[in-house]
This record gives sequence, structure tokens and C-alpha cells, in this order.
Amino acid sequence: MITFGYKNRFNGPLRALTALAIGIVMVASKTNALELVVQIIAAFLLASGLVSLFVGYRNRKSGTMGLMGFNGAVDIILAFCLFMFPGFVAGLLIYFIAFVLMMFGLFQVVTLLSASRVMKVGLWSFVLPVLVLAAGGFLMARPAFVGEAIGVVAGVALIIYGTSELLSSWKMKKAIDEYEIRQAPQQEKPQMADDHFADAKEVDYEKVDEQ
Repeated sequence: MITFGYKNRFNGPLRALTALAIGIVMVASKTNALELVVQIIAAFLLASGLVSLFVGYRNRKSGTMGLMGFNGAVDIILAFCLFMFPGFVAGLLIYFIAFVLMMFGLFQVVTLLSASRVMKVGLWSFVLPVLVLAAGGFLMARPAFVGEAIGVVAGVALIIYGTSELLSSWKMKKAIDEYEIRQAPQQEKPQMADDHFADAKEVDYEKVDEQ
């Protein structure tokens, strides 16, 4: 069964909550939503860079200052670039969001099909992933069609994806549990066979000469 991305049971909900948070910000924003998202990303990069520099400086005696300092400098430079050119980056960001929606929508469909081999997965479970896949494809192909509302449309698509990801994570958790229950007896059989030999004892024997 395909469990990539869901083996750790926190990955799916974390992706869902991140998408929901960004989507809600984009929908609720009264300014250019995409530029606001770019500025939020820039703020995170700036904070990450400053933290890396601080941690590297505190642990400079251990020799980590070089790597941490380099990572911090790169994050800070990227943050300033995003702050200086938010409009340009926002134009590229919509294609990135569209690509991510397409990939995750397709991935959800594949994993749910895999889960259907273990447990019953209703057709309704595929509705939201297909919508996410379609929304990503639409944004990728016709970003200018929705004009200034593209940020809101992308935000709504992210909210749909976040909701879909939560439901898919719940379904995959049940499927993984069911799969492990089915596999458990097969894994125990060899061990049971070994237990029989564990009880065996060595005995002395005497060879009888043939007459």
C-alpha cells in the first residue's frame, strides 16, 4: 500500500493546516493577497536567517558558525529580495501554487486508490482531491482569466486542498491501521515456528555398531 507522505501521521495534518492558514489569509486580505503571502514568506525567511546567525554565533566554538552563518545570510538575502520585488515574485507564486495543488491533488487520488485495496473508500472521498487537481490545472492554464481576483481564487483552492488533506489523512490513518492489523498474523508465524525449536533440547546419543 502506498503510504508516502502519510507514514508519519503528523505530516498530512501539518500540510492541511498550513494550506488552510495561507488560504484564509489570501481570502480575507483586502490588499493584493499574493503580495501579502510573499511578504509573509519574506518575514519567515528573515526570522529564520536571524535565528541561524544567532545560533551559529552562540555555538561558534563547535565549528558550526560557517554553515549556520551561510544559511542565515542566504535566508536574509532572499527575504530582502522578496520585500523589494513582491509584485514580480507574486506573479511567479501563482504558478507555484497551481503546480503544488495539481501535484497534491493527484497524490491524494493515488493514495486513496491504494487505500481502497485495504478498506472501503467511498466515491465522495475523491470529490475534493479531484476539485483540487482541477483548480490547480485551471490556475496553471488560465491565471489571467480571473484577473485581480486570482489571489482570492488561489486562496479558496488552498482552503479546499487543506480540507481535503485533513479528510485524506484521516482515511489514510484508518487504512494504515487496517493494513498493519492484516499483516500482523503473517509476521508472527515465522516467530511461532522458531519458538517450537527454542523448546528443543540437546540429548546425548550412543552409536550402536551394526552386527
